[in-house]
Amino acid sequence: MPSLISSLYVQAGAINAFEQALAVTSANVSNASTPGYASQTQTLVAMREDISQGAIGGVAAGPVVSSRDQYAEQAVRNQQTALGGSTESVNSLTSLQSMFDVTGASGISTALSSLYQSFSAWGQTPSDGTARQNVLTSAGNLAEAFQTTASGLTSAATTANQQLQQTVTQVNTLVGQLQQLNTLAMGNNGNDSGLDAQINSAIENLSQYIPVSATEQPDGTYTVMLGGETPLLVGGQQYSLSFDLYQPDNSTIQNAPPLAQIKAADGTDITSDITGGQLGALLNFRNTVLPPYMGDGTQAGSLNTMAQQFADTVNGILTSGNISDASADGTTPAVPGVPLFTYDTTNATNEAVSLSVSSTITLSQLAAIAPGPPAVSNGIPLALAQLENPQSAADQIDGQSYTAAFGDMATQTGNLLNQATEDQQVAQSALTQAQNLRQQQSGVNLDQQAATLVEYQRSYEANAEMLTVLNQLMQDTINILEPGTA
Repeated sequence: MPSLISSLYVQAGAINAFEQALAVTSANVSNASTPGYASQTQTLVAMREDISQGAIGGVAAGPVVSSRDQYAEQAVRNQQTALGGSTESVNSLTSLQSMFDVTGASGISTALSSLYQSFSAWGQTPSDGTARQNVLTSAGNLAEAFQTTASGLTSAATTANQQLQQTVTQVNTLVGQLQQLNTLAMGNNGNDSGLDAQINSAIENLSQYIPVSATEQPDGTYTVMLGGETPLLVGGQQYSLSFDLYQPDNSTIQNAPPLAQIKAADGTDITSDITGGQLGALLNFRNTVLPPYMGDGTQAGSLNTMAQQFADTVNGILTSGNISDASADGTTPAVPGVPLFTYDTTNATNEAVSLSVSSTITLSQLAAIAPGPPAVSNGIPLALAQLENPQSAADQIDGQSYTAAFGDMATQTGNLLNQATEDQQVAQSALTQAQNLRQQQSGVNLDQQAATLVEYQRSYEANAEMLTVLNQLMQDTINILEPGTA
């Protein structure tokens, strides 16, 4: 049998073990709402008992075990990335959709309709000065609408560039904070649950900007990768991203709007690897959504193409007509019509923003006469009015009217926005589900912790009482063995 002294050692060891268990449980309760915190469990280890070998048995505190599940953590990060990307897409596309409004009192669609009406009214009274002035005014309004929309696209691109730079800076800042936390973790040998909570909270925050994967190392540090391939943080070493603008190698349009590019720390272009998070959504908006409208080094953009073709069509019809007929005796030739619109012919991506009514055209220079034969005094305005519902392929753009073509642009932006909104709702639901599952696996259950706290407290008190009894027995024994002390 173990001696009284051995029993005292056993009880003292048990009290120490339960004291540590109580401390861990109390820490769980205190950190129940701490971002990134995973509940901890104090393991208890049964000590070997072999009196002949001096092993007195008992219980001791083992290692503290974290409930953190890295699969659950990564699931939350993935959904955080999806939500960050879809939310950014909704914000960007909402601003884009407002530029292609087909229902309001302004914009290209309304300006086109007004111009067609002015053409029709001019056709009814081809010599009327007011009707001609309305044509010039409506044409100016349409040119201004194209300019406003093109400027809006340019502004959206500029804003996206600024947001890309800010997002890259934010990513680098967060990784820098993680680098500092990693350094602390190396100094603590990975035994600090509070520090681990800070690291995982920071990684989750980072995941809203970019798709990240994080792997915990034996020393408590985390290796963070972008897209599973590009290192951002390894131990105490940070690898920063950078943002740049560039022209594609296959560019054919000089001075076209550049595209956005993200580079790794070694200068490698990783733009195509970033497909999620706020950064991925901004890259998609800047490099994929905007260029088909505003153009880039390889395409003029649908808005510019529409402005150029509409201007050329109207100018072609007007210059095919006459301002006045030739004299009957042939001594005075017919006066041909002049172009109504002008635009920058040197840069295909500047056609919409540079579209304007010719500064030299006057009311009297609007050609109304279709030379025929036979000549029709209002033939040109009637032909122009027919552009609203064109029958000839030469008067169409991509096989449809200009109004319908602009409507298609609006429909495309609307569809993109609707899809982004649906993705946002799905991502929010999926994130909530992933967070709930993580909470079930590694979160602090206050009811469970309260029960555990009571259990350890009672065990602590029982062992403390036992220690008191053993101490009294020891004292009584000493008194018996030492005469005269009673």
